[in-house]
Amino acid sequence: MTQERAHRAWRTAERIKRLSDRLVGVGPIGLGLDGVLAWIPGAGTAYSAVAGLLLMVQGFAGQASIATLARMAAYLVADTASSAVPVAGWAIDTLFPGHLMAAKALQKDIEARHGPSILPEDAVKAARKAARKKGRR
Repeated sequence: MTQERAHRAWRTAERIKRLSDRLVGVGPIGLGLDGVLAWIPGAGTAYSAVAGLLLMVQGFAGQASIATLARMAAYLVADTASSAVPVAGWAIDTLFPGHLMAAKALQKDIEARHGPSILPEDAVKAARKAARKKGRR
């Protein structure tokens, strides 16, 4: 049951990460709802806070370590706080992938605790493909 909850938390973090910061991506730069909504006063802050809360709930459900939860909280507070500042903060929020960073921290914690077998099959395949590609260089 613990692995099942961790698996669900990993997948939910993946969805939030893509929706928030990687709907459209070019290389390492991505844009998602968090960056777009940042330019609408109030909407960006509300979205950022709700998505951050969902990630934290998934962190607790996936039984992430205290250190991981603290790192996630730091990323999410920075992301949400920046969207509260007009114009300059909105620009920072557009470029700062706080949800993506928090989701990756959670996913790495889950992988370390439960092993790669907990990951969705397509993620395992992508990780193997990346490892093979790295080995060719």
